Amino acid sequence: MKLKYVLLGLLLSTNGHAADKTIIRLGVQAGGTVEWELPVLQEALKTKSADFELEIKHLANIEAGKAALQSGAVDVIVSDWIWVSGQREKGADFTFYPYADTSGALVVPSNSGIHSLADLKGKRLGIAGGELDKNWLLLQTLANQQQEIDLDASVEKVFNTPPQINDQLKNGGIDAALTFWHFAARLEAEGYRTITDGRSILQDLGIKEAVANLGYIFKQSWADQHTSALQQFFEVSKQARQTLCSSEDAWHKIRPLIQVEDDLTQKHLRQSYCAGNIEHWGEAEQQAAEKVYVLLHKQSKQALTGTSEQLQRGTFWKP
Repeated sequence: MKLKYVLLGLLLSTNGHAADKTIIRLGVQAGGTVEWELPVLQEALKTKSADFELEIKHLANIEAGKAALQSGAVDVIVSDWIWVSGQREKGADFTFYPYADTSGALVVPSNSGIHSLADLKGKRLGIAGGELDKNWLLLQTLANQQQEIDLDASVEKVFNTPPQINDQLKNGGIDAALTFWHFAARLEAEGYRTITDGRSILQDLGIKEAVANLGYIFKQSWADQHTSALQQFFEVSKQARQTLCSSEDAWHKIRPLIQVEDDLTQKHLRQSYCAGNIEHWGEAEQQAAEKVYVLLHKQSKQALTGTSEQLQRGTFWKP
């Protein structure tokens, strides 16, 4: 009889401990890099004593993720801090913690006569992301500052989705492509040449610090109640990224998620993915992000950033 009560007590104690854990509802975009990391992250959680459990919510795209976060259907998504600042200007309490600084690139065929921004004059430029794509806005800023070139007026702009931009570059429908990092990596694997990328554009604009362009986004009020669990999640997530970059076996296991068969493309994707790891995120990097905000605010004529001339206070999470 005593044994029965001892076992019951142990069961209640175990259930009570599990119930104390924070449930983090993570919104994950299908085919995104967060999805790549999940197998490694979940495997790590089996061997660690963590204060949280993950509940995965699959999303169709980033806009669906923003809608899910705003409605309270998820606790955390991955997006950019420009959106966070705009939401804070409207009264929301979303905040940002860095995830990656992977950036897009300007890519041309290997035999192209385009070697600089000046060579883009009169050319057909494919742009993924639309008129308010951050790389496009910053590229215009750089061309104006360095060579007094109005890229918006001097190129024939072709806006399309990243897969279609790649196809158009391959079939000669456009002369150059400004596209997202994973699509640029696929082109590089096929011998296409990179003119510049997001990091180089910032450096040429005088911003030397690595600025995270993607991060985890969540409500400040929710984070204040679950700080310990959230910090543990960030640490395990960072370790998962590092594992994928250091372990051939771990990378091999996620290859089906990447949906790329040939080894050379896999190699380029992995290199670009790992190059986006955040090494530092302190005052210097956050001040650099504020400089980027000012450039984007001016170049987009407020269309991307909203009316505020400065990054909203609280955009970056400081527990």
